[in-house]
Amino acid sequence: MSDRERSGRPPSYTPLQVAEAKALACRLPAETGVPLARWSCPELAAELAARGITGPVSASTVRRWLRDDALKPWQHRSWIFITDPGFRAKAGRVLDLYARTWQGVPLGADEYVISADEKTSIQARCRCHPTLAPGQARAMRVNHTYGRGGALAYLAAYDVHAVRVSGRTEPRTGINPFMNLVAQVVGQEPYASAKRVFWIVDNGSSHRGQKAADRLAAAFPNAVLVHTPVHPSWLNQVEIYFSVVQRKVVSPNDFTDLAQVTDRLRAFEDRYNATHSRSSGSSPPPTWTICWPGSTSTPPTTQKNPPPPQHDQPPKDLRSQPLKAPNATLVVVSSGRMRRLLGYGQAEPSTLAG
Repeated sequence: MSDRERSGRPPSYTPLQVAEAKALACRLPAETGVPLARWSCPELAAELAARGITGPVSASTVRRWLRDDALKPWQHRSWIFITDPGFRAKAGRVLDLYARTWQGVPLGADEYVISADEKTSIQARCRCHPTLAPGQARAMRVNHTYGRGGALAYLAAYDVHAVRVSGRTEPRTGINPFMNLVAQVVGQEPYASAKRVFWIVDNGSSHRGQKAADRLAAAFPNAVLVHTPVHPSWLNQVEIYFSVVQRKVVSPNDFTDLAQVTDRLRAFEDRYNATHSRSSGSSPPPTWTICWPGSTSTPPTTQKNPPPPQHDQPPKDLRSQPLKAPNATLVVVSSGRMRRLLGYGQAEPSTLAG
């Protein structure tokens, strides 16, 4: 069976016009003589009509054409071109240290890897009106106008394998502030009596080149300076911690003075170390156990996987019950089973993971 032929509504634009519209979207506006940084659908629609490629066309039509080929000329992504000729060798050394290996030899128990860097120009912006807390259907409101309370530099040393941060604030960056950070870290255990402490740094002016490595070794004989390749400072693990600080501590910037910035950074260090640190004297690393829904096997009850507490009555308010989890465990369960694990009734034995 087949339908009979019928005329229907003729297409408003030919396939050639659609192809020319996509070709224009795939060119930089500056290359076509248009003073724009990137295309938008309204701008493309206006340019297509001005060039006579199409007649008057709506932005939604242009958007539909581009969507067929997943074209999004209004978006952009940045990238960096590696110019360091020794990139492979330098990056390999850093990655080997993260894997606890140095020149093909595994690191000993008394050897440590520190990732260090500076976060510059953290300002203290005192808002002209108090910040309003979030409410129902309302985000936290931060006043746009502010008074400048100065700026400082935050230097941090991140123990890659112990997941522990030691930091300090300085009026500015430089050789002396960086050496103060090294002295602060190496002056305490377990680094003071360590055989070697590897310091992974980028090529900033505070610790650039062989001169910086010699200066560090002369002041601290067990310290070894290791540079990342030029530009790829993203190989430095402390940058991950700095991104956490930027999101959770600095933004939105609302501080009365620099003393409050320093206190907040130090308090967050303590919080971060108490939550994540695996150094000696802290709680043992988490034991990861995955229980799939419908599993018939029960994880063995060990010291790292103690039996869960039993409740005769569900707590009236979960927030009134303190959470005590010295040994964390990852459990993949449904929301209903998670409620039972948290105390709302007895959990099924097959779902318990510690």
